[in-house]
Amino acid sequence: MTIKQKREIIAAVSALLEKMIPVEDDTPTITVSKPALPEMLTVKECAALVTGLTEHTVRMLVKQGKVRYIRCGQGTRGKILVSKDSLLKYLGAVCA
Repeated sequence: MTIKQKREIIAAVSALLEKMIPVEDDTPTITVSKPALPEMLTVKECAALVTGLTEHTVRMLVKQGKVRYIRCGQGTRGKILVSKDSLLKYLGAVCA
């Protein structure tokens, strides 16, 4: 058997297999969405957002753990960033 004959047999078998087994040409696409990042506000921005809310009150809410926050920077002197959603939910629950 020559190489040419082997290649013809392989091509014939491949053609038969393609007819018997459906081949999906489309590869499945996976879409990964990034999670939405929460909007973070400084203490000053929080006080400006809500009429009557002072910077001191925002700091006290953070200290008492009533609103979600992160501290950017090193140690206890880092800037406080408060979650806008958390602040508004807390104020909505208290004022309702």
